[in-house]
Amino acid sequence: MADITRRLGWRHLRGAPTAHIRHHRGGKLLHDGPGLSFWYRALTAALSEVPVEDRELAMTFHARTSDFQDVAVQATVTYRISDPALASTRLDFSVDPDTGAWRGTPLEQLGTLLTETAQQHALDVLSRTPLSAALVDGVTAVRERIAAGLAGEPRLPATGIEVVAVRVVALRPEPEVERALRTPAREQIQQEADRATYERRAVAVERERAIAENELASQIELARREEQLVDQRGTNARREAEEHAAADAVRAEAEAARTVRLAEAEAKRSVRLARAEAEGAREVGEARAQAQAAWLRVHAEVDVATLHALTGTRLAENLPRIDSVTLSPDVLTGLLARLGARERA
Repeated sequence: MADITRRLGWRHLRGAPTAHIRHHRGGKLLHDGPGLSFWYRALTAALSEVPVEDRELAMTFHARTSDFQDVAVQATVTYRISDPALASTRLDFSVDPDTGAWRGTPLEQLGTLLTETAQQHALDVLSRTPLSAALVDGVTAVRERIAAGLAGEPRLPATGIEVVAVRVVALRPEPEVERALRTPAREQIQQEADRATYERRAVAVERERAIAENELASQIELARREEQLVDQRGTNARREAEEHAAADAVRAEAEAARTVRLAEAEAKRSVRLARAEAEGAREVGEARAQAQAAWLRVHAEVDVATLHALTGTRLAENLPRIDSVTLSPDVLTGLLARLGARERA
């Protein structure tokens, strides 16, 4: 929209580079072009503003295929007004001299024209195409048909309109039909996923089996080595027992030999001791016999009184200890009498 300024009954218009301004006064064209700036009087001026930039027109409409299925078409048409002077004579692009706003809705009219024209050509191609083909190749076919139809539409050049590009964004069936159409593909994808899962599980099971076999082989090898170890330990134990037995036998033989030697030595020593004791006993017996014989010879030569005295002495030596002796008068009298008689004799 043009920028309009008020000054003492005059108006100043400043247009944009993308807006084509046409100024008439009294039926005469005073200003014509984009990006203009000029003064005018609101009571005598007739202004038109035609946009000349490329504009995007998004459209959505429904169509029916040859098998009576409803589809939604989403498309975008890029266009521009190539002849602003012609467009201003075919559509109402006049603006208010005081505000600069359009008095009518020219862009809406132009959009309706383009939308209905594009829709007519899209319906024509889709009505002869089944749904499956439309979903596969319908986007390209509809885009080409709309572009060709708009290029061949006589009203557009007559209005000063040039179509720059046509794009078909999407072509979709009803939600229920779309879900039904997606089901086989989803089932196939699910089957592929299941197959991949089963294959992955099979590979996992195969790997687990290989691991189990390796573990079993390791256990078998370990058991075999343990058996060899047990056999070797038994052999070592038997060998050690045999060595111990041989050593014990050697020690026993040595001990027996030493015992025999000790016994022989002890026997010899006992024999020598016995002989020495016998010799000593014999010598002692001979000495005692000689002493006894000498003692007897001495006593044979001694008188009877001396023998009595010696007998008393020996008796006294062999009597127990006597602490005190009590002599009665009778015993003392008789003893003194015998002593006196012996002295007189």
